[in-house]
Amino acid sequence: MREFGYERAVDVSGAVALLGAAPEARLLGGGTNLIDLMKSGVERPALLIDVRELPLDGIESTQDGGVRIGATATNSDLAAHPDIRRHYPALAQAVLAGASGQLRNMATVGGNLLQRTRCGYFTDLGKPCNKRAPGSGCPALAGEHHNHAILGASEHCVATHPSDMAVALAAFDAVISYETADGPGELPIAEFYSPVGDTPHIETALPAGALITGVTLPAAPVAANSRYRKVRERASYAFAIGSIAAALDVQDGVVREVRLAFGAVASRPWRARTAERALIGGPANAEAFAAAADAELEAAEALPENGYKVTLTRNLVVAVLTELSAEATR
Repeated sequence: MREFGYERAVDVSGAVALLGAAPEARLLGGGTNLIDLMKSGVERPALLIDVRELPLDGIESTQDGGVRIGATATNSDLAAHPDIRRHYPALAQAVLAGASGQLRNMATVGGNLLQRTRCGYFTDLGKPCNKRAPGSGCPALAGEHHNHAILGASEHCVATHPSDMAVALAAFDAVISYETADGPGELPIAEFYSPVGDTPHIETALPAGALITGVTLPAAPVAANSRYRKVRERASYAFAIGSIAAALDVQDGVVREVRLAFGAVASRPWRARTAERALIGGPANAEAFAAAADAELEAAEALPENGYKVTLTRNLVVAVLTELSAEATR
């Protein structure tokens, strides 16, 4: 085991200063992903900076009707918050689907955004992995890949992002706030996760030395009629093999607004904008929902063992939007 230092940050500026002074440092929130990676040897930080006690655990309404979520708020507090349950139910459902109560009590919102892939080749130091060791190769292409990406992947990496919460945040156009030594900044979630390309080890667009301080959900009336649906290989808590966050506004049988994001199909939460554009102004029926899903999934590039995800995702779109349409017209 590699020895490492430990510092407990007492304020945001102190945490940022510690991070800037130690390039091999890692931020410790709940530790539900980081500690596992340290045990396996994937992460080998020289210093852990404990940010759990920073005053960033609030969840509060914004003046425009949205919600701001502090980075150290626990997943349990997020899922139970009345404003989230009332105005963004798909987000509460996604968090509850993501892990057991014990893990939700520890896991933080900021850490959830930064959790890393559960690809077996990434966590096995005996195997090459471009995400862990750039240029070493991606054995999943010809190996075990039944739960890997069908959208946005490349010859350098086909791993998927594991977060359920981030899928719902993507559907609702969340904005991530951060702090650096140069001051504060923001990134829309659509820009937060980096495309795979030939640099799969660069997972986000966060500047070096940045500390996530919070997430803002813009006001979105359509989000009140939303749902998160997750498919997994066992009934107990497990990572998704397919998931969807969807919101729908229907009037007189016509789609006025729709939000769609897919999980477990790409290296990042996949916002289905092609499907959304196909649905706006059209009929709210199963045929239209299926056609929109097909338009989005036309870009899918399945590997020999994960082609089922195309059909699975299509069926999720049709099933969830059909349910939401029925609820919107009651």
